[in-house]
Amino acid sequence: MLKYNFKKLNIRKLLIILAILVVSFLLGASINKIYFFGLANKNVEIKEKDVEPKNIDMLVAQSTDLDFEIKPATIREKIASRASSARRTQSEEVNYISIDDVSISIDMDLSITTGLSKEDFINLISNCSADTSGFFEENADLIYDLCQIYSINEIFFCGLISAESGWNIAQNHRNTYNYISLMSSGGLIRFSSVEDGLESAAIALHNNYLTPGGKFYRGSTLEGVRTIFCPVNPGWTSLVYGRMRQIL
Repeated sequence: MLKYNFKKLNIRKLLIILAILVVSFLLGASINKIYFFGLANKNVEIKEKDVEPKNIDMLVAQSTDLDFEIKPATIREKIASRASSARRTQSEEVNYISIDDVSISIDMDLSITTGLSKEDFINLISNCSADTSGFFEENADLIYDLCQIYSINEIFFCGLISAESGWNIAQNHRNTYNYISLMSSGGLIRFSSVEDGLESAAIALHNNYLTPGGKFYRGSTLEGVRTIFCPVNPGWTSLVYGRMRQIL
């Protein structure tokens, strides 16, 4: 009998313990649910506050005040950057000379630049009274940069353009953007822009006429260039040099 009561008592205790555990579990789950529900509501409230209409208007107004547009570099800016890199490659420290120290001669090396700074070269061209069309002044910075990249004397390049196109830049040269009379199939080659035409001229001079091993290289002097560039006109050398002297 005692043994039976003892077993009965243990069973009751176990049931009570299980009941307590179940109730604790249910109460804990409810508390957690309430807590997390509260957090969720809090987050929702914060988000809703962040996107209130007046806040959106403020953000839009702020964004319109700031200009983050990244504009692509123009062709001239890219050429200027390449010219700057070319100067740094040639020498860590560039020592420019003054306009008064620039000299030219009929048998000078046309692959050597003047040694002028861009600012001084632009000033030199700006004061050239022969530039009746304003083309050379307008494009002086571009001409200077191309000459640094392709190792061409700036005064020669301008003199050649003037000799072939005229100081006023004849209409057929303007229409084709071909300023040094580069020919194909008996006619002027057409380029797409002033920048394209001037750079194509600089490339042709550098690769073909002024660099040893070039297809038409006969020496980097006026007479050397004339040998292939304009063989039928023995006066071409004097013509180009005369135009160069008008600049300096």
